[in-house]
Amino acid sequence: MSKLGKYVEPNKKVKRIEEIVLILLLAVTTIAGFISVSNIYKSVKDTKYVGEITMKRDTSQEDYDEDCKVCDVYYVKGKDTYIKRYTYEEYVKLKEKSITAFTYEVQDGTKLFFDKKEVSKEEMQAAYKEVKADQMASVSNFAISTVILLISVLVMYLFGSFFTTYEKCWFLSIMTLATVVGILLPEESANGVNGIVIMFLYLLDTFLNILCELLISKQSRYNFLVSIAVEITEILICIVLMYRFATMVTTLFFWLPIDILSFINWTKHKDEQEDELTVVRRLKGYQEVLIIIAILVWTVVVGYFLSGLDIQTDFIKSQSIETAIAYLDACASAVGVANGLFIFFRLREQWIAWYICAILESIINVISGQYVLLVLKLGYITNTTYGYIKWSKYIKTHKEDKKLTLF
Repeated sequence: MSKLGKYVEPNKKVKRIEEIVLILLLAVTTIAGFISVSNIYKSVKDTKYVGEITMKRDTSQEDYDEDCKVCDVYYVKGKDTYIKRYTYEEYVKLKEKSITAFTYEVQDGTKLFFDKKEVSKEEMQAAYKEVKADQMASVSNFAISTVILLISVLVMYLFGSFFTTYEKCWFLSIMTLATVVGILLPEESANGVNGIVIMFLYLLDTFLNILCELLISKQSRYNFLVSIAVEITEILICIVLMYRFATMVTTLFFWLPIDILSFINWTKHKDEQEDELTVVRRLKGYQEVLIIIAILVWTVVVGYFLSGLDIQTDFIKSQSIETAIAYLDACASAVGVANGLFIFFRLREQWIAWYICAILESIINVISGQYVLLVLKLGYITNTTYGYIKWSKYIKTHKEDKKLTLF
């Protein structure tokens, strides 16, 4: 018996296909990563001063309010662009419609612009790195997207004998779709953090979440080990984007402890025939009503509190949208708490909570423009259906099992 579920005899043809895909992904990822890194971190040696030029300010790319920490102002002349970064306080005082830019040219022909003539070697290297990072953004984004897909295929290859054909197809389909969306719809930088880093966190979150979901549907207690990595990733996303603080606090003080406690509780309730399966059960009607009331109260109270906080972030540029997200976040965190308790007590209703969470999270993702995370929600909904059916069948066939207790 495996640690992930019932053993499935591996198909040699499928294994061969997986090996070919792994080799191709490894080659593509390595090449893209090498091209990106070698260009961005190339040492600046020979530079020459070209002269000074007057560049006009492009206000069409400016859409900043008091919630923005960093404001990038674009100055252009022909095909040349100079991006100068200001704080919001500096930005509101900015009246000039043009700027005098001092131009330097690097050995590879790259032009660098500064607001002063005397530039140190460190400043030159930093400016070159920033320009190249912008030029190589699509290649870098492609590299980090395929890295996550490579890891996904590797997991299915190494542990493929423990998953059914449907589970493999579902897992790899979601990750392939997430990779495609990540490549086609790259993330913008926010709060001084490069969009490539943000996209990496999104894709890592998708990978860990759907792997965790799959293990839950298989009634495997090992899902909680993956879940800890999920919580850490989602805390990092909240910190980087400086939003969804209800979710971050809930994750830190509820989800991390409940994952550990749930692993212990699930370990105590192994199935007698298949000891890697966990015995699961369901709620009674009046218990469901009480939980719904508690969720509504939590949403109103916490949503009202969060909407009154004065937190600045570049990620969301509208106060009304911030308020809407605060209430949605409060509701999602409340449902999340209920979901965590359902999972701890091995209750089938946790799948209903997953449905609600997926819908709420999808609304937040659309409002925030986090389209790659919509793929994760698609994974939630499809696997939630699969998990609900599997758990329902198990409960139906184990009605008389004396182990159907909370503890």
